[in-house]
Formats: sequence, structure tokens, C-alpha cells
Amino acid sequence: MDHVLELKNLNVTYINKERKVMAVRSASLTIDKGDALGLVGESGSGKTTLAMAVLRLLSQAEVTGEAIFRGNNLLTMNNEQLNQIRWTGIAVVFQKAMNSLSAVHRIRTQIEDIYRVHYPKATAEEIAERMKALLRLVNMPERVYGLYPHEMSGGMLQRIAIAIALLHNPQLLIFDEATTALDVVTQGQILHEMVELEKTMDMTRIMITHDMSVVAASCNRVAVMYAGELVEIGPVREVIRTPLHPYTKGLMDAYPSLTGKITALKSIPGSLPDLSKPIIGCPFAARCARKIDKCYTEKPPMVAYDNGRQAACWLAGGNA
Repeated sequence: MDHVLELKNLNVTYINKERKVMAVRSASLTIDKGDALGLVGESGSGKTTLAMAVLRLLSQAEVTGEAIFRGNNLLTMNNEQLNQIRWTGIAVVFQKAMNSLSAVHRIRTQIEDIYRVHYPKATAEEIAERMKALLRLVNMPERVYGLYPHEMSGGMLQRIAIAIALLHNPQLLIFDEATTALDVVTQGQILHEMVELEKTMDMTRIMITHDMSVVAASCNRVAVMYAGELVEIGPVREVIRTPLHPYTKGLMDAYPSLTGKITALKSIPGSLPDLSKPIIGCPFAARCARKIDKCYTEKPPMVAYDNGRQAACWLAGGNA
């Protein structure tokens, strides 16, 4: 397979004067060309931290392990080498990215400044031609190129943010809760456009979200995070239909089904463990209805199963 990004034993620790918080622990993950990977988990599970660590945007954190992008370890590059990859190799659409646009400058002016970071000699006409082509791809009229942000809706601004991320044809595009602030109809439209963009631009995508329905609608693989650890990885349909990890099943039980028998939604009892303290055994043990004694004393390894599935649970695959 053609690997775009390989994470090997990635650890991220936030450090302050009082304590250390292990936000991501021993994360290993491979993303292949053409993948649309959903990275899911409840708030505080480490999803955004993992992505921002790969991009080296965490100034107050200690990051160890490897993040191999096209054969190069992003974590050992100097700033000059890394800046050559940002936006041209890897781009990101941040959560509420629409808020990053200046309210007092036209979209045209802001795009020209952004584009010339990598291509300082580009003319205004070249940049306009490129951006207008991208606007058409995200289902936006060319006229918005000359508008101010306050003249557009939230959905339009989010599409602008996506178009900006696509300016330099990145090989890997990361969406960090990119549709959270939008209404359901607009969110559905943008998710559809993302899928179409991948076909048009031969793009690989990571979708960070807490919403399994977003993953089901727009991804082909899913990686589930809990308390800073990856607990299940696999094709979306198989993971949703037959989750191997109790945490994944808990996430699925918390979402309503639009078909079949109406059932009461179930929440996962308890809360995330304190990540500043060592975790012995399975991090989900205290909240798991299926736990056994072994779950408290031994950490379950990530085990590979059929059809590209992986899970870190002593009971996965009937191994009780």
C-alpha cells in the first residue's frame, strides 16, 4: 500500500509547573493514499492533540515517537523543512476556521497574502484564477472572492476555509471538527462536497469529530480514541455494525437510529480518567459493563483481526 502518514508510538505530554498530562499515549496508525479516516471519541480523548502534534503546533507539549509523512519524520525536521510541507503537503481546516478570517478585509486580499507565503511572485490574476476554480469545487459563486466575511453566512465561510486549505493541492487534508458549528442541512452539504472533492483531487483526508454520524456519511475508515489511546481501528461499516471494543459500542448506543425499532438512547456512565496519573490496565475498565479482573491489571494490546480491523480489548473477538 502507498502510505501517506504513519504514526509510530506517538506520545504527547502537556507539561506545566504542577503536573504532566499524558494526552496521547503510544498511538500507532497508518493512513494510506485515498483514505478518508474518521478520528472519533468524546471531548478530551486526545483527537485534536494527536493531529496538532503531527503538525507540530503544540508549543507547550513534549512529543515523542514518529510521524512519517512520505518517508520523512515530521517530528525531527527543522522549521524550514516543515514549512515546506505545511499547506503544500499537509493542510488543516481548524475548528471554527471561519473565525480566522479578518472582518475588515475582502476575501481576495486575504487569499493573496496566504498564497504568496509559498509563491511570493504569483500575480493577482494567477491567484484569482486558482481560487475561483476552488470556489466552484466547493459549490460557491465566483463573486464571493470580492466580498467581506460579514457578507456571507457561516456555511459559506466554512467553504471558504476549505478552499483556502486546498490552495496548494495538499496530499493530506485534516478537518478538525470542521462542520460542528453548522446546521444539519449545511453540514450534510459540506460532507457531500468533501467526498466529491476527494474524487476530483485525489485527496487523502482525516476527519476529527465526536459525531459517529459524520464518520458514517463521509469516511471509509475509522479510528476510535479513548483517554489518549487508540482502542479500535477498521472499515467504517464493519466497526459501526459490529464494534469490537465496548467503548465503540457505547458511542454507537448514544446515537439515534433513523430506521428500525425505536429504542432509548444510552449514555456511557462515568467520565474520562485523570490523564496526569499512570493508568494500569485498560483505561476504559472503570466505565465498562463487560470488564473482568484482568482489565484492571494488564493493558490490552492492539490486536489485528480480519478485514483490516484492530482492537485493544481483552474480550474482543470472543477472547474472554
